[in-house]
Amino acid sequence: MKYLIRIFSAFFLTLTLLTAAGCASTPKEEGTGEYVDDSVVTTKVKAALVRDDEVSAARVNVETFKGVVQLSGFVNSRAEMNRAIEVARGIKGVKSVKNDMRVK
Repeated sequence: MKYLIRIFSAFFLTLTLLTAAGCASTPKEEGTGEYVDDSVVTTKVKAALVRDDEVSAARVNVETFKGVVQLSGFVNSRAEMNRAIEVARGIKGVKSVKNDMRVK
C-alpha cells in the first residue's frame, strides 16, 4: 500500500511540474500569466489613447509582449505620434514603447 502511495505521489508531482513548466515563458513565447498581464496593459493603453483628445486612437494599433508596447498605424503629425508614445509610457505595467507609427 505504501508503495502505491509513493507511485501516485511521484506521478502527481511529475504531472504538476510538467504543467507548471508548460505555463512558463521562453524568450519568444509568453507564459499564461504574462499573456493576461499583456492583455490588460494593451487594454489600458488603448483606453487611454481613446480618452486623449490629441490622438486619433482609431488609427493606432496597440500590441504588448512581455510589457513592451508596440504602437503602429498612421497619425496626422509628429506631435500626435509623440503624444501617443507619451500616453503609452504613462500606463502602469509598460516597460518600454516601440514606435512603428507613420505620419501620413
